[in-house]
Amino acid sequence: MKPVIYGLSGPTLTADERALFLDAQPLGFILFGRNIQNRAQVLALTDSLRAMTGRDDLPILIDQEGGRVARMAPPEWPAFPAGPAFDRLYEIAPMTAIQAMRANAEALGLMLREVGVTVDCAPILDVARPDTTEAITCRAYGAEPMRVAALGRAMLEGLRAGGVVGVIKHMPGHGLARVDTHHLLPTVTATAAELEVDLEPFRTLNGAGMGMTSHIVFEAWDRERPATLSPTVIAQVIRGAIGFDGLLMTDDIDMKALSGSAGEKAAGAIAAGCDVALDCWARMDEMVEIASLLGDAPPATLARLERAMAMRDTPDGDFDELIARRDAFLAITG
Repeated sequence: MKPVIYGLSGPTLTADERALFLDAQPLGFILFGRNIQNRAQVLALTDSLRAMTGRDDLPILIDQEGGRVARMAPPEWPAFPAGPAFDRLYEIAPMTAIQAMRANAEALGLMLREVGVTVDCAPILDVARPDTTEAITCRAYGAEPMRVAALGRAMLEGLRAGGVVGVIKHMPGHGLARVDTHHLLPTVTATAAELEVDLEPFRTLNGAGMGMTSHIVFEAWDRERPATLSPTVIAQVIRGAIGFDGLLMTDDIDMKALSGSAGEKAAGAIAAGCDVALDCWARMDEMVEIASLLGDAPPATLARLERAMAMRDTPDGDFDELIARRDAFLAITG
């Protein structure tokens, strides 16, 4: 099994994709809007991936946070609120906000599980600042680490109850980055002591089954390499100071914050200590290059994967009741 998660080009597998995936045996797959039409089609696609790999516990990921980060969207699926809605409620009623987030996440999990998606790339645990890039603030759970961790825990618990694994992101923290890593490489000049604020939510939730790195240079730890490609940041900060021992994936290696070919970036991330590279855009030449440069996933990665995929409960919640409960709680903010 190759330590890579691949994207798909469309709503069904192509012959070339099937041939590559059967040969490379990627660890998992990730879905985007281009892969999604309706319930029946998404379920058929995820079923085909499981049948092809012969793995019932296959990680099939999606970015379904709520707000503008939603691959499954109206009118086929309902819209879900983004993080700031729960942050506003927490300001006046913390425990109610936690209950609202948990109901929201359980409903999300039920919606994803219905179509065969097994992993949601949420919660976002980045601590917002006044000058944090808008790419994060429109999604963040707040500016106070304890609040971010409390809402993040509710998201993880709700997803698990809905039958889906959550992914904590973006380690070791995106809050002090002033530019969007989709387009530029941020450099954070804060001291290690100042960065403790950013580490706190991740440390609190370090038992999560899956986590994601950030493509950010933190001068306090490594002046040359972004976290995704830094053995120092991964070993000493993510695995060390944070204490995270779950499956560690990169953020999308296609983001412009990273330089080099797709294969070089993927191989560099694995060499730095990431368990798996996330390659989202389904460009066949890039996927072939990545497969050619990666060896098989080591036993430690496979053990982390097995532990993470076991962090799913058998759902028993009612989707409509969960949505109604969430909305009643959120209505408190007016």
